[in-house]
This record gives sequence, structure tokens and C-alpha cells, in this order.
Amino acid sequence: MHQEELKQRTRAFALAVIKLVRRLPSGRDADVIARQRVKCGTSVGANYRAASRARSRTEFIASMGIVEEEADESAFWLELLVDAGLARRVDVEALLREADERVAITVSSIKTARSRQRS
Repeated sequence: MHQEELKQRTRAFALAVIKLVRRLPSGRDADVIARQRVKCGTSVGANYRAASRARSRTEFIASMGIVEEEADESAFWLELLVDAGLARRVDVEALLREADERVAITVSSIKTARSRQRS
């Protein structure tokens, strides 16, 4: 997958997260989860952009590690929204899939970068 396409996907993910959060019911629990969702969902794209501008392989690996953590955290908050009855699974399914794909792609990129770093 091309770097520019991945940048677009992470941006689209962030926008979809924002739109989902806007549709959540109001309430103390939903507000707390919504804040966390926006933070980690938008952080995926911001940190991927930082990784794409890394000045070294070490910096790239560190930034991609943050992308992996934030994407995985995004999946956690999405699952929690469903489990708490604040969102329907059907409404978060595409975002969950994208978060899982982002984790897989990121892990693969980190492994490749580490193997090249050792060479």
C-alpha cells in the first residue's frame, strides 16, 4: 500500500471517528468515552504523518509504535461503546475493521523496518 493512500485512510478514519462521536447520546459516560475516542482516533493519523516524515529508521519505528498503540486503543473504545450500549455494532463495524487493519499494517511495517535496521 502506498504511503499517500495510508495517509488518506488515517485521515478518513479520524473523520469517521469524529462523526460517530457526534452521534453518541449525551451523558457522563458517553462524554468520557467520546473524548477518548476522538483523542486516539485522530492520533492515529497525526502519528502516521509524523512517521512518514521520520529522519531515521529508529524515529520511524518509534512513531509507528504510537500508531499501533492508538489504533489498538481505538478498537478498545469502539468495543466499549458497543458493550455499554452507547452504539450499535453495525454503526462501528467499519471503524473496528479499519482499526484492526491499521494495527496489522503498522505491525508489519515495524517488523520490516526493524529487520532492515539490523541488516
